[in-house]
Amino acid sequence: MLQHKDHFHGSDLEKIEQIYGIKKDEITSFSANVNPLGISPLLRETLARHIDAICSYPDREYLSLRKCIADYVNTDYENIIMGNGSTELISLLIQIQHPKKALIIGPTYSEYEREISLGGGTCLYYPLKEEQDFALNAEHFTAQLNESIDLVVICNPNNPTSSAITRKTMRHILDVCKQNDIFVMVDETYVEFADNYEEITSVPLTAFYNNIVILRGTSKFFAAPGLRLGYAITGNRDFIKLMNTRKNPWTINSLAVIAGEIMFQDKEYIQKTRKLISEERARIYQIFSKDNRFKVYPPSGNFMLVRLMSEGLTSNELFDRAIREKMMIRDCSTFPFLDNKYIRFCFMSQEMNDQLLSCLMQ
Repeated sequence: MLQHKDHFHGSDLEKIEQIYGIKKDEITSFSANVNPLGISPLLRETLARHIDAICSYPDREYLSLRKCIADYVNTDYENIIMGNGSTELISLLIQIQHPKKALIIGPTYSEYEREISLGGGTCLYYPLKEEQDFALNAEHFTAQLNESIDLVVICNPNNPTSSAITRKTMRHILDVCKQNDIFVMVDETYVEFADNYEEITSVPLTAFYNNIVILRGTSKFFAAPGLRLGYAITGNRDFIKLMNTRKNPWTINSLAVIAGEIMFQDKEYIQKTRKLISEERARIYQIFSKDNRFKVYPPSGNFMLVRLMSEGLTSNELFDRAIREKMMIRDCSTFPFLDNKYIRFCFMSQEMNDQLLSCLMQ
């Protein structure tokens, strides 16, 4: 198992406050990958009027919320499983699948490895290649698949590389996995930010394959990490029954249910978010592409991975420089297959992005 050294997560503002003496409320986090618009005005206004909902238990089947999500992702509501954040669903999925050997496409989010290891499983990593801009070589990847592997884990778009796999490629992966009796977990936390969403999302594949489950949440796109509202999508009804049998009742609170029903139907907020991220992603990518001190990789998510090309500059030094100006980026040296020459930051408002650019490119 790869050992991950301590690092600052995007939510670790309390640690920053203690070490640097900067009040956490004064820090702009380019590390958390959260929608810079914050929660939508409609959600803020409506939720306040429904505070009395906490006096009652929510519907334990979450029928109305599941129907809203089903409309949002274009699937049947019976294919939706609710969870207390996607992390609960990751844990439940791994408990049920109980993989002895899992293959994870990396570098990526460490929680997958942690949960698999806690369950007694072994994790192997399939490394994305820097020389290929961290894009997946599907033919080479599927050639590594065999019956000794129980689970494949794919983050799409991937964190921290921001690279993405198209649905056509995912179909090929699922075909090979099906032949080898391998279950596939796809984390689509960042897919809603992608310009080519319709080409990337694997939701339509759940109508044809029973060896895939897709994880989503509201923490990033809807700027609601404290809400702890996650959901999974799968066409495998037997797996859904197992998940619901294992899952604790009422893991989603009454206010989160109401919030979910509002946010998934808030078309104005959704369109405004996609427009902002699309414009800033293209602008910032172009700026970094023209500076030979940096190498950037085509981003699909709301964040970008950057390689530092200057010999004397490290990710820790840039992290320190930014945080002293009250901006927090991600030092990527703790990710598997990356080192102290990589940083990641998300896209915020144009004004805040310009402040970060000024700091990093001085």
